[in-house]
Amino acid sequence: MKEIITLVGARPQFVKASVVSRALRDAGIPEVLVHSGQHYDAAMSAVFFEELGLPEPALNFEAGSGSHGAQTAAILAKTEELLLSRRDRTLALMVYGDTNSTLAGALAAAKLHIPVIHVEAGLRSFNRQMPEEINRVLTDQLSSLLFCSSETGAAHLRAEGISAGVHITGDVMHDAVRIFSGLATEKGEALRLVPLNGGAPFTLSGPTALLTVHRPSNTDDPANMAAILEGAADFSGEVIWPVHPRNHDRLSGLRIPPNIRLVKPLPYLSLLQLLAQAALVLTDSGGLQKEAYWLKKACITMRRETEWVETLEGGWNQLTGPDAAALRQAIGNPPRTPWQPLYGDGYASQHIAAIIKAHFGL
Repeated sequence: MKEIITLVGARPQFVKASVVSRALRDAGIPEVLVHSGQHYDAAMSAVFFEELGLPEPALNFEAGSGSHGAQTAAILAKTEELLLSRRDRTLALMVYGDTNSTLAGALAAAKLHIPVIHVEAGLRSFNRQMPEEINRVLTDQLSSLLFCSSETGAAHLRAEGISAGVHITGDVMHDAVRIFSGLATEKGEALRLVPLNGGAPFTLSGPTALLTVHRPSNTDDPANMAAILEGAADFSGEVIWPVHPRNHDRLSGLRIPPNIRLVKPLPYLSLLQLLAQAALVLTDSGGLQKEAYWLKKACITMRRETEWVETLEGGWNQLTGPDAAALRQAIGNPPRTPWQPLYGDGYASQHIAAIIKAHFGL
C-alpha cells in the first residue's frame, strides 16, 4: 500500500501530528513522518516527540533557522529530493498549519503532481504582513484535500474559489487538548517551573497568568515588547513567561516588571498543566487562543487580528495589539457570556483519517 508522507517542522505541528498519526495508524494508513528541522532547539522539538508518543522521524532535513527565503528554499529542495526518491510509494504529502515548512512541502509535492493534504486549512487573518498568512493562502491553493476547523474556514476557501476537497472536521488541537490534558492530570505531579537564568524550580501559588510572545512583529520591536510587559504588569498575581528561544537575545534591553517570572520553555503536558491552573492567558500565539478557550480560560491576544474569530464572541478572547493601556483594560474585562463548544467534537483526527481512506479508496 502507498504511504502518506507527513512533513512537520515546528512545535505546534508536532502536537497536531501526534493525534493525527495515531488516527492514521488505527485506520491502517501507512505514514512516514519527516522533520524539516525548522524548530531544532531540544526544548522546542525533541522533547515533544518523546512525551507525545510520536515515532522518531524517518528523516530530519535539519533546515535550521535563516531568512524566510533561505529556510523555505532549503526545505523545498530537501522535500523534492525525498519525494522523487519515493515517488512510486507516495500517496500524498500531508502538511499542517502555516509555517515555512508547510509551504515548502506543498510546493514540492504540487510541482511533482503529488496530492497535498492540508490540515487546518482556510484560516485567514487578512493581514498579508504576516508571513504565516502568505504561507496558508498559497498552501490552500495547492492542496487537494483541505481540512477546516470550522465553517468559517470553509467560507474563506469558497470566497477564494476553492470548494473541491474541502471538509469541515473540527480542529485536531481540540483532540490534543482532550487527550493530553487528561494525561497531564493523571501524572498527578505538581508543576515545577525552572527559572530561565538558573535557580531552584518553583511551584505556583496564588493567581497566575500565562504569557507567551513569539511573533516577530512583537519580539523584533522593542517598543512592542516594552508595551506588552508594561500591560502584563497590571495583572494582580504572578505572570509566568516561558521564554521562546527567539527572545533570549532581546531580554537584556527590556525592563521586566517584578510580577513577571521568566521560565524555560515547557513541554506540552507541562504547558497544559500551567494553562489549567492559570486564571488568564496573554499571548500572540494562534494555537494557545484555542487551548485557552477549550479549557475555559479568558484570553487576551496581543495582535490586531485573529484567525480564530469565533473565540471573540462574548469576550472569551480579546484583541489588544501590543498596547499597554488596551492590555490593562482587557485584564479587567471578564467574559460576558457562558462558554459554549467550538471547533468540533474533539475527534477531528478520526474524521480526517476516515476521509483520507475514502478519498483514496484504501
